[in-house]
Amino acid sequence: MSDIQYVTKDGYDQMVSELKYLKTVKRKEISLAIAEAREKGDLSENAEYHAAREELGHLEAKISEMEGKVGSSRVMDESKVDTSKVGILTKVDVMNKKLAKKQTFTIVSEAEANLKEGKISITSPIGKALIGKKIGEKAIAQTPAGAMEFEVLAIGV
Repeated sequence: MSDIQYVTKDGYDQMVSELKYLKTVKRKEISLAIAEAREKGDLSENAEYHAAREELGHLEAKISEMEGKVGSSRVMDESKVDTSKVGILTKVDVMNKKLAKKQTFTIVSEAEANLKEGKISITSPIGKALIGKKIGEKAIAQTPAGAMEFEVLAIGV
């Protein structure tokens, strides 16, 4: 993963914390499970041993992926975010024309996206449609549920 992704300080800290947990706590737990399974005898027929080894392989792959994400992340200074148009780290109030209701989204990187918290990825259909729009402009997003039209009401941080 060589693409730079811009994240908030909280998002970066969360990734670093998860990586630390995987490397220190989870890796130790799996290593202990492998050691316990080894003590049970013949490894060729030991399902617990093979399952623990497979879990360790998955963990190492996840650690490698997380290290790549942390390494390619750049923390954005929220005080320098341009609020004249929708961009990464902006909070945007929109009128969803299809649902006839006001919604608020924060545009974030893929790593920080969480729809329940109103954080949408800059690469999502709605995020792509809103990027660069100014207050009063309309955006049409092609989503799996069909075309959705939004009007930008406010932009902030």
